[in-house]
Amino acid sequence: MLYNIDVYLKTEEDAGGGSVLTIIGLSGGSGSGKTTAAAVMASLGAAVIDTDRVYRDLCVPGSPCLSELAGVFGKEILLPDGALDRKKLGALVFSDAAARLRLNAITHAYIAEKTKRLIKEYDASGMEAVVIDAPLLFESGFDAFCDITVGVTAPLDVRMARIIARDGLTAEEAEKRIASQLSDEELSRRCDFIIENRGTNEELVRAVESFYMNAVGGIRS
Repeated sequence: MLYNIDVYLKTEEDAGGGSVLTIIGLSGGSGSGKTTAAAVMASLGAAVIDTDRVYRDLCVPGSPCLSELAGVFGKEILLPDGALDRKKLGALVFSDAAARLRLNAITHAYIAEKTKRLIKEYDASGMEAVVIDAPLLFESGFDAFCDITVGVTAPLDVRMARIIARDGLTAEEAEKRIASQLSDEELSRRCDFIIENRGTNEELVRAVESFYMNAVGGIRS
């Protein structure tokens, strides 16, 4: 199947940061190709803060974040060894908007604190750019940390197939996950840049490289 990949600027307003460190907010729904985009920018020299990984690190057995989650959602979200059962928690929140709001209220505070510390460390080390890789970039308010934001979008059927193959979900579970996230239309409205992932992986890589070189260079000019 043949697709096209386009990169376009949503708005030029508020694109300048004035800081030596350029902070890029990266978002995109499950299966969009966001992880590939983050990896490309890392290969070009950016430090990547993967907020999902930060979340996993914060949820080790006995941690304050995990203890708070268990207090709200019950001990059944824990595995026998005390670790977080991500699949069970996901099943709870992807089908319940109120539960999802409670989850985000707890986790985003912990993730934001850790992300701010990492940004300061990268800034002090002289990094050129930091990418905040966050599926919930806008819902969490993490976009406020950023000089510029970019979203990756992809056709719904492609995203569904990727999620089912990658995460072992049923079609119904994949649909619920996608429905719980911002639509591509809303993401396009909020982001400064959009990368439409409608082609091959090689085309996506070239599109991200073009975005990164222009964004990091342009924000300094």
